Amino acid sequence: MKKTKLHIKNMICPRCETVIRIEMKSLGIKVIDFRPGYATVVIPDSVNLTTLEKKLDNHGFELLNDPESKLVEQLKSAVLDYLLLQETVAGQKKEIPIFSAFLIAQVGKNYAHLSKFFSKHEGRTLESYYIHLRIERVKELLDYGELNVSEIARKLGYSSVHYLSAQFKKVTGMSISDYKKNAEKIGRTYLNRI
Repeated sequence: MKKTKLHIKNMICPRCETVIRIEMKSLGIKVIDFRPGYATVVIPDSVNLTTLEKKLDNHGFELLNDPESKLVEQLKSAVLDYLLLQETVAGQKKEIPIFSAFLIAQVGKNYAHLSKFFSKHEGRTLESYYIHLRIERVKELLDYGELNVSEIARKLGYSSVHYLSAQFKKVTGMSISDYKKNAEKIGRTYLNRI
């Protein structure tokens, strides 16, 4: 048996964790720690990582082996964590760190380096990635129909409905009201595919 840390691509939500835990348990792999993007596990000698890779691949997950892929996924997880933190803190009188400071704290590297690295590997900036995640979350909240646009803007930390609407149109090419009318036809993108 060996203890190892596995970096897993597309692991972004509690349901992802559940699926991965079930697949690991079926192989006799003991999970010690689970975080978005990685798991620390004890793998029996009888288990081949190729078998685990195939099981995870069936669900859209991928084991990452090279350091650069690991860092890209770590950054994506950190950006998602920032979005979730912003959403959690919205409406409270708590301050959240600025985006760059949050990523530095999460990843432990210079922001200029992280920004260049991410742009090189993903073909867009960290900020652009964050904006696209945020807009997909706006679409999700619109689809639920539980909050109006003002409440969504507040929940996601937008300074105003106008700013949210302008960013939504810039990213999607349509107004929020056009999206709401055609949401079923247009659909959303899974956050792990942005």
